[in-house]
Amino acid sequence: MLETLPAPDVIQTWVLPALLGLGLAAASGLRIFVPLLMAALAAKFHLFGIELNESMAWMTSNTAIAALGLATAIEIIADKIPFLDNALHAVGIIARPIAGAVAAGSVFAGLDPTAAAVAGIIVGAPTALAFGAAQGGTRAASTATTGGLANPFLSFLEDVLSVGTVLIAFILPVLIPVVLLLLFWGVWKLFHSWKRNQGADSNRIEPAPR
Repeated sequence: MLETLPAPDVIQTWVLPALLGLGLAAASGLRIFVPLLMAALAAKFHLFGIELNESMAWMTSNTAIAALGLATAIEIIADKIPFLDNALHAVGIIARPIAGAVAAGSVFAGLDPTAAAVAGIIVGAPTALAFGAAQGGTRAASTATTGGLANPFLSFLEDVLSVGTVLIAFILPVLIPVVLLLLFWGVWKLFHSWKRNQGADSNRIEPAPR
């Protein structure tokens, strides 16, 4: 199929949607509903030139946007409440890859619905799963080292990163690979910093006298 398309069509049909889908999927790994809501709003109000695949046109309905908005609010609030955040992350193991695939597939506007769905699964599911796993590792390190006290701060940071990643994907999708690499590097540094601090704290504990 690619051989039959002129170069500009390849870019518009495959490359830019793939980059945009990567950004939406990565954001889905941090927040399940934020990318879907932002994509729906952008398509409905014709912002940033965002168009959705014909099979995903239902996302721009008022009912769908209201439901996505409510789900987004619940997710953001629940993620800052102890115990609820753990339950949310457990559900996210399955929900994030699905949301990533849906979000990524929805922006392949130039493909037929089946091809868009397949592209969404290939681009979106593993990306969302990877970022969800990175988030889980960071939260686990935070819980182990701070007793969960830093989790609300991390949750707010994830909110900002999710929204920011989607906006960059909308405005300059060619930057998404760099953004994703920087995010992974930042999460890796943060995780290992907490692990080192935990090890240092353990070494400072003196053995009990016999």
